[in-house]
Amino acid sequence: MSEPQITKEIPDFQQPPDVGVLRNGAFLRLWIAQLLTQIGGNVVLYGLTVLVAERSGSTSALSLLFLSFLVPAVALSPISGVWVDRLDKRLVLIVANFTRAVAFFLMLGSVDTLGIVLLLNIFASFMTTIFAPAELAMIPMLVRRDQLTSANGLFTFTLNAAFALGFALIGPAVVRIAGPEASITLVAILFLFAGVLCIGLPAAPPASHADGLIGSTRSSTRTTTSELVEGLRYIRAHGSVGWSLLYLAIAASVVGLMGVLGPDYVADALGLEARDFWLIVLPIGLGVVTGILALNSWGKAVSRRRLIEGGLLGVGAGLALLALAEPISAAISDGASSLGGLPIGPGASALATVIFVAYFAGAAYGLVAIPAQTALQEELPVEVRGRVFGVLNMLVSLGSFVPI
Repeated sequence: MSEPQITKEIPDFQQPPDVGVLRNGAFLRLWIAQLLTQIGGNVVLYGLTVLVAERSGSTSALSLLFLSFLVPAVALSPISGVWVDRLDKRLVLIVANFTRAVAFFLMLGSVDTLGIVLLLNIFASFMTTIFAPAELAMIPMLVRRDQLTSANGLFTFTLNAAFALGFALIGPAVVRIAGPEASITLVAILFLFAGVLCIGLPAAPPASHADGLIGSTRSSTRTTTSELVEGLRYIRAHGSVGWSLLYLAIAASVVGLMGVLGPDYVADALGLEARDFWLIVLPIGLGVVTGILALNSWGKAVSRRRLIEGGLLGVGAGLALLALAEPISAAISDGASSLGGLPIGPGASALATVIFVAYFAGAAYGLVAIPAQTALQEELPVEVRGRVFGVLNMLVSLGSFVPI
């Protein structure tokens, strides 16, 4: 794989999509259901991370938790769409939401038993894997063709906004105020409301398929495997595409590393509680937003390759500085005292150092992920785009597995 030639300028990023499509009552129901489930999924990710960290105090247990989120998505994504095509999509949405609500209500009675928590979360993740394609397949059934771009743009915008709201704001706030169990209760209620909203959607019966559900699943598995192989061949023949994929996989592994080690780091290095994990998460999220704004303002003046390389160096430097936060904070505290300034305790200076470094790392991450993703979208021919993005999903998932 040759050195990457990612030299194009960064295009302007899209503004929030036109929301006129929300005047469509059926689509509005589907969109609110998406908003509730996406926020709920991110809230429970944060809540369970804190719960497992506080109950077990083990990074191995946290690794198992993240695997319970990832494995169903990796294993079943290729065939979940086939199942959705053979079922009534409205029914899939209703069942997926109600069963996830039940799973989280049951989890409340088993928070001290890690095995049951993991099994219930695997089930909820499995239902999410089925819910996602059914939700997307419903969109063209609810809106006119000329509204599809706005509808899909709104869903994509909501997906990204829900992560910031759920994982960086609502989840930490609920856990801080009422504990991780309260976050699970909130998520169960959100899924319950989403299921009620989906009841009001029009029926979406499947088209007839002669090969049946089992035959279609086998065929889809074979097709998916062959398309992944074709995607890998294309990547080997086009070095710049391969480098972009590698950058995104590295970025995913860094995110996974921070997710696994973050709660223990907050407790051990800062002397706080695992539920104070938000002190790292929120600055990272704000940093990513800053990175996006910086790309909009100054990205055109710098090549993508330089942005990505600088971003990777920044992320690496951020991780190194987090490891050195304690001696750095001690030096700051000693320096302030020797200069006759206000006394700064080691704990306060360590916290300030971590918040600054996390913000810096988030901005650097944005400089890696966004240009690399944009390069792929612009450079890939339409006829291979799906296959290469299939490889991307696989690599990102594997990248998330590495630190776990």
